[in-house]
Amino acid sequence: MLTSATVPPPTPATVWLGRGRHTGPAAPGVLRGHLQELKDAGTLLDFVELPDADTAEGELAFEARWLLPEDITVRARLNLAEWSGRGQEWTLVAEAERPWDARWPSPVTMFWPWDTDSAWGHETVTGLRFLDTNPLPADDKELRRTLRGALRDTWTVPLVVHEAMTPDERGRRSLVPLLPPGLHHRVVELRAAPHQLRTVNWALKEFGVEVPRGGALVLPGSPALDGYDPDDFSIRSVFLDGSHPTEVLDAVRRFAALPRPLPEGGEAALTLLREQWRLLTPEEELARARELIAMYKEALEAMTQSRDLYREAAEQAHEALTYYREAAAEAGDASPSRPQSKRGGGSPFQPFQQLGRTLERFKESAKGKGLIPVIPNPAKSSQEPADTEAAPEAPASSDATSR
Repeated sequence: MLTSATVPPPTPATVWLGRGRHTGPAAPGVLRGHLQELKDAGTLLDFVELPDADTAEGELAFEARWLLPEDITVRARLNLAEWSGRGQEWTLVAEAERPWDARWPSPVTMFWPWDTDSAWGHETVTGLRFLDTNPLPADDKELRRTLRGALRDTWTVPLVVHEAMTPDERGRRSLVPLLPPGLHHRVVELRAAPHQLRTVNWALKEFGVEVPRGGALVLPGSPALDGYDPDDFSIRSVFLDGSHPTEVLDAVRRFAALPRPLPEGGEAALTLLREQWRLLTPEEELARARELIAMYKEALEAMTQSRDLYREAAEQAHEALTYYREAAAEAGDASPSRPQSKRGGGSPFQPFQQLGRTLERFKESAKGKGLIPVIPNPAKSSQEPADTEAAPEAPASSDATSR
């Protein structure tokens, strides 16, 4: 089975993730209408459509809040991507105050209305439908492409069921509605016709798994989840006669409960939910205001401390400048000091620049007066004797005398 060199962060136990595609042209209107209907009925506490400034160009975003039993609050955000040739892709992230229970209602039902031919209920990679059976394509090439796409989709749980013989009307019903509600829009059921078993297993051979004849298999994903053993998620026989398929449902539940990394794009969606939540209660607004006040206070204290440090550095520089001016005067430096610029003019770093120039003049003057010993060059001292007498001063020029 395929493995990945980089491992995304794990999905938190409190988070529910889902993704799909709306193939019709009226997705925003459908969302607004259903959300308002549930709010009027009291199912939702509140919802909001985010302004354009809080979303990417061409996208829409909706936030909703509702209560579960035992007053457990759920916050959810649905992002609706820009229209493409295949429709509009949606991403849904919900987080509860406790670890997510598969028996809770699917967050999808809080945003999308369900009917037999819902345009929103399509999986994004292969276009398969939720809560319905999806017969594998008759063309072998398309069949392999569909299976590989299902394996790559880390947002869903793909289940492949092989029909040992052509089922009747009861056997053609999907098994997904028999699962807990929280899995209804995460599991995708694929059906292989009786003659397609060999082609299916040939396509799955590179992943190290196969579907039993007349049985079912929960696909491992690509890469496979930690703890996945094909024997644990392979069902030898499935009776498609309307009876309750206990073994299949148990295998799907166990697979969905495995620790799994965040799917591609899931980390960004979860960050948006947690860090850019806009549907605040009065208590949350008060807490956020207090956080802002604390943040501003900390920034003001940092600015005040920086100002005090700068003032202290300026005073020390001024003291050093006075000291070296006095030292230069004692050393006989006759060069006049440059007049200081008027207060408030020039660069704020002018005192430091003036200090550097004063130190440089003092250094040259001190060397000339012999206050700083000059270390002779060893190469020259070995060839030429050192001068022990100071050079006589040059006579003043006649021009200077005449002046």
